[in-house]
Amino acid sequence: MLNPDQWSTIHALVAWLDHENGRSPHEISMRLLKLVEEAGEAAQAYIGTQGQNPRKGRSHTTDDVAAELCDVIVTAAVALTSISGGDPAAVLDAKLKRIADRVGVQ
Repeated sequence: MLNPDQWSTIHALVAWLDHENGRSPHEISMRLLKLVEEAGEAAQAYIGTQGQNPRKGRSHTTDDVAAELCDVIVTAAVALTSISGGDPAAVLDAKLKRIADRVGVQ
């Protein structure tokens, strides 16, 4: 879960994107597609840790995967903030609570 300072940074990033690119339906779509792109980069890095591509060998480290996963988290938080229309932290908290309740963890 993001802490308040992290959410403050996310809000600043969204404000910057809004200023640079606007907030049209097309721009929101691009922010969601960016999330898919970042997830693909995380998968690519993980594949690289496994040496799955014989031409490239072990091309990535677990630190690379962690960095890409952080990009996924930030990009998802930006997209959530862009579409939530209110308090994205509350949206995330509520969803996390529903998931925890469903599996029986606190």
